[in-house]
Amino acid sequence: MPQLRKKAKAKKISCWTVYIVRCANGSLYTGITNDLAARLAAHNSGRGAKYTAAFGPVALVWKRRKKDRSEASKLEAAIKRLTRSGKDGLIAKRRRI
Repeated sequence: MPQLRKKAKAKKISCWTVYIVRCANGSLYTGITNDLAARLAAHNSGRGAKYTAAFGPVALVWKRRKKDRSEASKLEAAIKRLTRSGKDGLIAKRRRI
């Protein structure tokens, strides 16, 4: 009797991305998402965060992928604690976080 093979369920691999965008007024906005392209489109169409809706359009200046939401949230919080010069250093790759 032939063995029946079970169909393997495809695991959805979800990565989270921490990102920094520069708004039209020169300010920086930091956030996390699991779909960066869609999130940037939302920011630029005015459907993203209230802040970027007011000061858009935005341009991506930095990103880092993390394996899960918890890791991404911790990195986002650490970036938000940085001073403006610290964030500029991170963007220019003079600073690691």
